[in-house]
Amino acid sequence: MTTTRGPDATPDAGGPGGRAGRGWVTALALANAAVWVGWFGPLQILLADQAEEFAPGTGMSKETLLAWVTGAGAAVSLLANPFFGALSDRTAGRWGPRRPWVAAGAAGGALSLLLLAGAGGAAVLAAGWCLAQLTLNAAFAAVTAAVPDRVPRAQRGAVGGWLGVAQILGVVGGTGLATAAGGTGAGYAACAVFVVVGVLPYVLGRSEPGAAPVRPRSPSSWRDFLRGFWLSPRRYPDLGWAWLTRCLINLSNALVLLYLLYYLRDRLEIDDPERGVLVLTAVNAVTLLATVVVGGAWSDRAGRRRPFVTGAGLLIAGATALLAGWQTWPAAVVAAALLGVGFGVFTSVDFALMTEVLPSAADRGKDLGLVNVANALPQVAAPALAAPLVTHLGGYRVLYAVAAVIALAGAALVGRIRSVA
Repeated sequence: MTTTRGPDATPDAGGPGGRAGRGWVTALALANAAVWVGWFGPLQILLADQAEEFAPGTGMSKETLLAWVTGAGAAVSLLANPFFGALSDRTAGRWGPRRPWVAAGAAGGALSLLLLAGAGGAAVLAAGWCLAQLTLNAAFAAVTAAVPDRVPRAQRGAVGGWLGVAQILGVVGGTGLATAAGGTGAGYAACAVFVVVGVLPYVLGRSEPGAAPVRPRSPSSWRDFLRGFWLSPRRYPDLGWAWLTRCLINLSNALVLLYLLYYLRDRLEIDDPERGVLVLTAVNAVTLLATVVVGGAWSDRAGRRRPFVTGAGLLIAGATALLAGWQTWPAAVVAAALLGVGFGVFTSVDFALMTEVLPSAADRGKDLGLVNVANALPQVAAPALAAPLVTHLGGYRVLYAVAAVIALAGAALVGRIRSVA
């Protein structure tokens, strides 16, 4: 497999020649899980509960307030991820370029979650969530960039799979901690503790033996630094199409998840919607865990990425359409299971595909930060799109139908990527 690069790009040999060891991969995956606990404990349960509590004092509905808070946080994430990725590219020292940012981001994220635990109104809720997004994205940008630093291309599908396992365990763990802790404040505190403890093995561990170190970039002017954040889709078309594919699939997923608690409570009218969210998350996790590593490893062996990403996108679209057409609790369980299968394959293989269309080895942190904008931008767009769909344009049936069409478009665009098989 080859990748398209600009004339001044530094060739990326695909990482070190030797395979990354199990201990290093495990520590990196645990750090990734810690970041996702910090995100999804609030996103799945805690922010929604606080939005419902604070909404009467704002003149907004709970849906609108939650949309504003999560949208503001996602807007911060759009800028934070590539910015901190670029800073990690330029960081030197005995701790290496990535670990200082993982440590600082986790510490800041934990403090932000504790701020949210004490929020007494909508303004503090929004400010605390923006601060959590800022700090946790510093850690996430460094964790993501460590993979092409240390892992050869032929292993990236499998390692991406293990990061996918960590991601879903973080989602389930964050949801579980938020549900079982016994209150909003206790839920935030439990997530904060996990964020700090989870990154310690990676932060305190040794660098991967034999790994190819990242050479920090020499200082440049702020103008050059900022100019580096633009990657022309015309110059790097495969990166552009891969980015758009990821953005659309993630937008579909964000539309499904944003109002899940309210969907179960208000549309399906189940008795315990918080527990319902946890059950659906667990079902999704089981099927995702069953496919995420297998899909990535299978892609490594086949030497192909595009068919796996396309198939995963089609399955995601079908499962989301099921939510639109059959609005019952059994349908929600089936859809959660199918979405897990689709996202399991998509998570690992799409990550490997993205590392293979990066323009330069010297800017991996920054470039993957820009790639990760395709994760954050849907969090901004989803509230703006979902709120009017649910409140004025047809309700949850229309919301999930739109999400299905968006996922289908993402699957179709994979075929435009030419340099990766």
